[in-house]
Amino acid sequence: MTALLWLLTALLAGSIGWNLIQFAARKKRDASLAEISSKLRRIVANETSERLLLFTDDKYLQELVQDIEGVLSSSQKMAVRYARTEQSMRKMLANISHDLKTPLTVILGYVEMIQADPAMDEAERSRLFRHVQHKTTEIIALIHSFFDLAKLESGDRQIETMKVHMNEICRKNILSLYEWVQSSGMEAVIDIPDHPIYAYGNEEALERVLNNLLSNAIRYGHDGGVLGLALAADETHVTIEVWDRGKGIQEQNLERVFERMFTLEESRNRAFQGSGLGLTITKRLVEAMDGSITLSSVPFQKTVFTIMLYRAAETNVRFS
Repeated sequence: MTALLWLLTALLAGSIGWNLIQFAARKKRDASLAEISSKLRRIVANETSERLLLFTDDKYLQELVQDIEGVLSSSQKMAVRYARTEQSMRKMLANISHDLKTPLTVILGYVEMIQADPAMDEAERSRLFRHVQHKTTEIIALIHSFFDLAKLESGDRQIETMKVHMNEICRKNILSLYEWVQSSGMEAVIDIPDHPIYAYGNEEALERVLNNLLSNAIRYGHDGGVLGLALAADETHVTIEVWDRGKGIQEQNLERVFERMFTLEESRNRAFQGSGLGLTITKRLVEAMDGSITLSSVPFQKTVFTIMLYRAAETNVRFS
């Protein structure tokens, strides 16, 4: 009987002890959860990048903290992207307003001049109308660029890729600008192989890409005196390089030139005026063809835009 009593007492004591341990563990976990909740509310309220640190040997709480850290990290990255996008949109709207306002103001001035002088000489009237037409064309081109970019980024515009003769496209585009190259006092260095090279691409998109890159090289790199276009290929890729030896782009701006509406400060001046959409559209078009475009620049030595596309065999055609 005594032995049984001792056994029951021991079991009761053990049960009480276990309950006390469980109670302490719950208290500790409740305190940890309260700390997590408090830190989480503070991080969310202050929109900080503070980490949710918690020192505990409870593996379940450790996993919970890691999961919350992952959610916070994703949320913070999204917040950063949103802030950048918002800033980019504000700058884009400001630049569009600037680029629309300038030609519209000029057009208004020409119209007022024509209205103010009914007896204006016909030759002078025709000259002013030509200026109005030119500025109107600038506005239309800017609006088209804006909508083209919007379609590309929203996925509304599909780029169909197929086997494209790269030699012919490169020759066609450099020849279309050859008179401009010569009038700019530049020497054209063209390296296009005689043997045919094919890539998966879209002829219309490639012509726009090359026209934009070559035009930029002439417009902004003419002081270097040289414009280059090179076509090459290895077993898997086709590479196009458009280069010049002009003043180039500073290292801190290399990663930003493809951003929407990014323009160098001098590009807001009349001699360098641009919408800031051209290179963004160029990049989106290249990416839509499963390709890539990169930029390297050493001012007054060599500024190179490099396009890389997948090579196509002469007998194969691919659509996507």
